[in-house]
Amino acid sequence: MADTWTAREAIAAVVDRADFAELADAAGPERSSGADGPIGWPGYGQSLARAGERTGERESVVCGTGSIGGTRAVVVSFEFGFLGGSLGERTGERLEAAYTAARERRLPLVSLIATGGSRMQEGMRALAQLQRVARQSALLRASGVPQVAVLRDPATGGGWATLGAGADVILALPGAQVGFAGSRVRPPDADPAAYTAEGQLAAGQIDAVVRREDLREALARWLGHLGAPPWEGRPEPPGPLGAHPAAEPPARTGWEAVVRARSPRRPRADAYLAAYFDRVQEISGDRCGGTDPGMRCGFGLRQGRAVAYAAQCGTATLPAGFRTAARLVRLADRLGVPVLTLVDTPGAANDAEAERAGAGAAIAEMFGAMATARVPLTTLLIGEGGSGGALALAAPGNLWAAPDSYFSVIAPEAAAAILKRAPGQVPRTADLLRLRPHDLVELGIARGVVG
Repeated sequence: MADTWTAREAIAAVVDRADFAELADAAGPERSSGADGPIGWPGYGQSLARAGERTGERESVVCGTGSIGGTRAVVVSFEFGFLGGSLGERTGERLEAAYTAARERRLPLVSLIATGGSRMQEGMRALAQLQRVARQSALLRASGVPQVAVLRDPATGGGWATLGAGADVILALPGAQVGFAGSRVRPPDADPAAYTAEGQLAAGQIDAVVRREDLREALARWLGHLGAPPWEGRPEPPGPLGAHPAAEPPARTGWEAVVRARSPRRPRADAYLAAYFDRVQEISGDRCGGTDPGMRCGFGLRQGRAVAYAAQCGTATLPAGFRTAARLVRLADRLGVPVLTLVDTPGAANDAEAERAGAGAAIAEMFGAMATARVPLTTLLIGEGGSGGALALAAPGNLWAAPDSYFSVIAPEAAAAILKRAPGQVPRTADLLRLRPHDLVELGIARGVVG
């Protein structure tokens, strides 16, 4: 459904009642380039005047500060009725002022985007504003202040490619038109579904589609999680759950450990996250065209403090899963939030599609994110630990193991095949790999078995 909100209606829909203070207009006086703008576009001055009369605004964005669910934020809202919400020089000046205010006051920036892109009537002077916005976004990101974007209809062109796609968390209204190419410049045979909020969600480009009536609450939850005080020090690993309590004797053989970890009755990531956190907010997608339902990533609140998490759900991890987890770790690192990872995978997906999607590069990206993170990291092995696809999520020096888990350089079946052993030798091969939880402790790989 097309977005019919004006800029101020969008602000009123998300900001706490009567709590919006507009920033001083940073656009300044009209430039001396003439009434028709920097490139002398015939009639541009008249178009600006008509847009102002029709909308009551002096530019295509309204910027100010307000509280959303009790969290103070800098809010940027586009007025699509003002020349299609296009970005010109004065728009760039207002956006720069908003980003600067967010950075100096250390307030999250929330952008409510409805734009068709750069303003043609200002030519390259308008297009250059994208560099200006991108620089301000990068400065805000480097300062550790979060950015949340809401994609209204439409969110296309440079507005999507800077304020929208450059945000840490991206929400969209149902049916919103989202894409770099606007409807009038796409190939005639282009699939229209690819340019919708729902299509971009499926492609891993946004985090969630949110109904209008739920938007204020969704933003309040996100700002509450991103702005919560971080957990102090390393997060403690979750305790053991389910059918194999700590009181049960350790697995007598390697194969017994494998059977326990593969049991359908063994608790999975969902159970651990529910027991560990009071509530969570999840990100979605790798921003490279993919999603992985077997990887859960987000921010959770535990005793009022924030911990980020990336959790494998027992399936072979896709390249999109590794890239999503790496994105989560890098975001948490910028915000100073410690990270908990839950390892549970038979290994990285190794089919032809995974290779075409860049499995090796995605795993390398995950290893790099964990290796360079400055925040504390904790990992609990909750089930299968299959080779490098599992190790990529493991915190160096702070890995713990659940009683019903195993970690191996390679799956026992694969090891037997590589060594040209008969299938009947798989259990014996599992023993030789020393993959049981207490083996991992003795080898110095794990710090301990929880419980």
